[in-house]
Amino acid sequence: MLDESVVKSAVYLSPEFVLKPGPVENILYYNIQFPKGHIGIKSFNGEVVDEIGSPVPLIETYIHHWAVFGYYYRVSNNSDLILVRNSGVCEDDLLGQYFGMASETRKTKTYVPEPYAIEVGNPAEVPPGYQEGWILNVHALDAWGVSDRVGCRDCRCKLYNVAKDESGKPLSRGYEGGFHCCYNQTQCEMKKGVSDSPRKLYFRYTVKQYIFGVTDTVKSSEDSNGPTTKHNCKIEYEVKPCLPSTDACIDTRRTSIAIPKGGYVVYGVGFQYPGRTGAAIYRKDGRVVCASIPIYGKGAEVGNEAGYIVGMSTCYPQPGSVQIGDGETLVIESNYSSSHKHTGAAGFIKIMIADRLPKQNF
Repeated sequence: MLDESVVKSAVYLSPEFVLKPGPVENILYYNIQFPKGHIGIKSFNGEVVDEIGSPVPLIETYIHHWAVFGYYYRVSNNSDLILVRNSGVCEDDLLGQYFGMASETRKTKTYVPEPYAIEVGNPAEVPPGYQEGWILNVHALDAWGVSDRVGCRDCRCKLYNVAKDESGKPLSRGYEGGFHCCYNQTQCEMKKGVSDSPRKLYFRYTVKQYIFGVTDTVKSSEDSNGPTTKHNCKIEYEVKPCLPSTDACIDTRRTSIAIPKGGYVVYGVGFQYPGRTGAAIYRKDGRVVCASIPIYGKGAEVGNEAGYIVGMSTCYPQPGSVQIGDGETLVIESNYSSSHKHTGAAGFIKIMIADRLPKQNF
């Protein structure tokens, strides 16, 4: 077994960002502080704190999401970047983050079970002349005094008075809300007479690691190298309200995905936004690989804010009990309450797959 005494923990702060009621902060911070060397990441947790380090409740600063990406940069030219994505199936850089969550960040377990870890910093994988770096993206809204807290949280375009996306391109016909309406420095509608006092905030993140001694919809086609698979991943979708006569107002979305390289599932967790009722990934015969259920807050204190998702249940299968074959097709399912409309809904699930089991005497 892994000697837990060799696991080190480090706490870092992002650069300061300033929020006042209404505006959105969505910035990329390059070359953030991160443990150096060839290491195994055991967990990554984060939250927003104020100037004195006190956690900020979601009712004041809502976390739409945070994400951490890896990249290589040329030593002689920091602008020459190569993004390093995870091993997921989505195309290009979409959903390529190593770590990331939303409002559930405080009560969702991220610890990778022993003896496994997420390997980073392997010098053999860094191109000559480059160094490894990390990017932090924090997407936050100061929700104090907004006219419609749920609508601002769902990024409703009308509340942000937005008709074009961040690049200046007109929004698609029928697009009523989502990521394209709450980009950096957009302003959600405020109640009258609310003070706009700015507030200095930070994203505080804790990384646990140990040092190594030396771990959607799919389109198939043909090219010159044989069969290829293209995944049309999306970061959001819209949940339409059910009819008043409907007994069970649940919006269920499913898609099948072939896993290129299989192995043993050691961890799993879902990612959705408020209104969700759970996400799951299962085999074609119906056997569940991982089901992740939201934890809703019931109070007013930090980490238990009523009406917010404050955590997601996680999956830690017994070692060797859940094996995925190379090329095996799995079904991903995302469920939302459809008692009312949701814009900018998300339905991701992350699983960690080890290519082999540990030796008995590990």
